Amino acid sequence: MAATNDPFQFQEFEEAGNLLEVNRDATTISIEDDGPEPQKQRNAAGYSPDADNDDPLGTDDTAELLSGQKKNAPFWTFEYYQKFFDIETHHVKERIFGSMMPWPGKNFIHVYLRRNPDLYGPFWICITFVFAIAISGNISNFLVHSGKPNYRYTPEFRKVTIAATAIFSYAWLLPLALWGLLLWRSNKVMSLVSYSFMEIVCAYGYSLSIYVPAVVLWILPYEWLRWCSIVVALCLSGSVLVMTFWPAVRDDHPKIIIAIMSGIVLLNVLLALGCKTYFFSTPEDSHPDGK
Repeated sequence: MAATNDPFQFQEFEEAGNLLEVNRDATTISIEDDGPEPQKQRNAAGYSPDADNDDPLGTDDTAELLSGQKKNAPFWTFEYYQKFFDIETHHVKERIFGSMMPWPGKNFIHVYLRRNPDLYGPFWICITFVFAIAISGNISNFLVHSGKPNYRYTPEFRKVTIAATAIFSYAWLLPLALWGLLLWRSNKVMSLVSYSFMEIVCAYGYSLSIYVPAVVLWILPYEWLRWCSIVVALCLSGSVLVMTFWPAVRDDHPKIIIAIMSGIVLLNVLLALGCKTYFFSTPEDSHPDGK
């Protein structure tokens, strides 16, 4: 019995085989061919498979990083100061502890800042110092007069303004003057170490951190405790500043060295004594009748 032809049998493959037997130099094209040749053809046509995923901003940033160049924003823009607030919490803690526990021979700027000053720590230290001394002064005044029949407690909010003016002037304007002075001297004496303005501000801001726990102790109406805390705070804060700025002036003229270092120490002493005298001085009862 003859075999019946199956209508569903693909005869094209047999015909293609016969054609190849006749002409072996012929070329065949496969629709599944995805080799390098079609890829070259697509590239030549201008097609890129990742064209839709290209990020021009990311490409620009990568190009800047590879070339080693980074655009610097002007100092009057927000972007310029944004980098000084980008700091980890453990770095702030490390710098606070370093300012409270100075060690001989350790330069605060070289050891803790590492050419990466921040404004986050100094800003919040100044804010905390302002409110700590204003609140502590009001509480101390209340404790001194508590129990007196004619005394009526009135919060003195003006102390916040006075404290903010004194502390921020010390922590920001004084570094500006010191930076200008050191810059002028470094132009005169080329061997002097130079600091940037932000590094000086950072050093001054962190040097005030020891005063925050000190003024909290001033709430207690014991003069001996207040003076002891003042002496300790002055020694620690002054030591940080002296060891930090000594390398910047040690090669200068002796008179200039004495003037700069004495000014740094003297202004630190004036800040501490001024805060103690104004905010925690025992008020005189000039009006015993309460009028």
